[in-house]
Amino acid sequence: MLPCLDEAGALPLVLNALPPLYRAIVVDNGSVDGSPEIAASLGAKVLHEPRRGYGAAVHTGLEGATADVVCFCDADGSLDLAELPRLVDTLRDTGADLVVGRRVPTGPGVWPWHAKLGNRILSYLLRRRGLPVRDIAPMRAVRRTALLDLGITDRAFGYPLELLIKAQRAGWDVRELDVFYGERAKGTKSKVSGSLRGTARAVRDMGRVMAR
Repeated sequence: MLPCLDEAGALPLVLNALPPLYRAIVVDNGSVDGSPEIAASLGAKVLHEPRRGYGAAVHTGLEGATADVVCFCDADGSLDLAELPRLVDTLRDTGADLVVGRRVPTGPGVWPWHAKLGNRILSYLLRRRGLPVRDIAPMRAVRRTALLDLGITDRAFGYPLELLIKAQRAGWDVRELDVFYGERAKGTKSKVSGSLRGTARAVRDMGRVMAR
């Protein structure tokens, strides 16, 4: 599941790394750079979500999926889809309810300080709640029906945090694996960590979720 907003420069790299037997669902969130057409030409199933927001795109993809196990990943090229089988195998082999990827930067400057700081604060607050994670993970594997039943309502940047909070409240077994986090594809820009403003918006949305 790949939420997508103007990722034309990254999609060939991202989708060509898709492991065998995995099928990509690209949820376009209002791109104007031809991203949906590129995704379709590379064999992805393309869905459209006109409501802007990470959570809105993710939820549309979740509803449109049919597989028992679904995976989520950013579409900007910073994460490698070839790592997904490790998450899925852990989910199936251990009986875990949710497996998430902890980002490990591949070099200096990959993860801007303001985004990394926000992530550290939020993950610390989650650990205080009893959830052993160190990242508000953009890569995750989960059973589709269980996630729908969890009832995530946030449709903005707070979606990943609400997922983790509700998973903890539901007593889910959450496992975390290290995944490489690299430079985004040329011509793409993170909607969250690419600027102080984007990070501030994400922290605002996540703060609202944390306060519920």
